[in-house]
Amino acid sequence: MFKFFLRKLWGAVVTLFVVITVSFFMMKAAPGGPFSRERSFPPEVLKNIEAKYNLDKPVLVQYGLYLKSIVLNFDLGPSTRYADRSVNELVASGLNYSLKVGLGALVVALLIGLLSGLLAAIKHNTWIDYISMSGAMIGVSMPD
Repeated sequence: MFKFFLRKLWGAVVTLFVVITVSFFMMKAAPGGPFSRERSFPPEVLKNIEAKYNLDKPVLVQYGLYLKSIVLNFDLGPSTRYADRSVNELVASGLNYSLKVGLGALVVALLIGLLSGLLAAIKHNTWIDYISMSGAMIGVSMPD
């Protein structure tokens, strides 16, 4: 059981690392930068902003600093859209609502699933069983 847990934990770590790496390099491959949509800045100001966000360093150095801030500090960095706020603060501000909606959806799904499963078990091989299993198959097959 412990080996199973360790394998799953290692798989989660590898998956998280791959997602972080792919998303970082996809953002770097996209045209423009985080400040190209805003008003145009004088070159001196743009240089200072890039230095503040480490955008003046080579990509691999930026990647190393990004990994270090995530892994060691669990810090997703400063927001480039909202001044004086970090990404962690933005995520935390929406976490309460996300948890409420997610837990509410989970409760509704469990109630419907348990009720339809119970009815299908009680009325085995009847139209109630077939309708509830068809509904379950449609629900499982439907994209999130």
